[in-house]
Amino acid sequence: MTTLLVIAKEPRPGRVKTRLTPPFTPEEGAVLAEAALADTLDAVARTPARRRVLVLDGRPGPWLPPGFDVVPQCAGGLDERLADAFAGCDGPALLIGMDTPQVTPELLTVDWAECDAYFGPAEDGGFWALGLAEPDPALLRGVPMSVPHTGAVQRARLAGLRVRELPRLRDVDTAYDAELVAEAAPGGRFASALTRLAPAADR
Repeated sequence: MTTLLVIAKEPRPGRVKTRLTPPFTPEEGAVLAEAALADTLDAVARTPARRRVLVLDGRPGPWLPPGFDVVPQCAGGLDERLADAFAGCDGPALLIGMDTPQVTPELLTVDWAECDAYFGPAEDGGFWALGLAEPDPALLRGVPMSVPHTGAVQRARLAGLRVRELPRLRDVDTAYDAELVAEAAPGGRFASALTRLAPAADR
């Protein structure tokens, strides 16, 4: 069975979804971030797993469902924090972030037969998911994060492994992204929150 990892920030105004401001206020950005995180955690909670772990920068809130272990993120850059998340795993692990609320249990249910790794590319050139049958933190350390070629560099690190590709998804970074992601998952908390807030953002 797979350990499912979610790396996330506590959804506090000014600390999350800063590229949504404008048109949204920092407080509205935090509302959208919380909704995205809640949708993500709900999908993980409904996915068969050996263990579910929230790797958190901050403190958990009422958005956290039962069944998760919460561990703090380590210090350092995002590559170090991702590497450290995998270092705490024993056996196959799949890591995702909080920026793809359209994710589903079907996408997260992976089969490790004749497979060493899973890679989920993102529309912005990064990646939304990374799975390792044998977690090796060295595969992530030193990968430049939050640049257009992040995904290409991380994918190249998997050379020599048997890799299965996951579908390309869009991260929620900008208001445009938010609209497209909400359209992809219209029944989720994120889409509902965006519908409530969008009229105010248009004024």
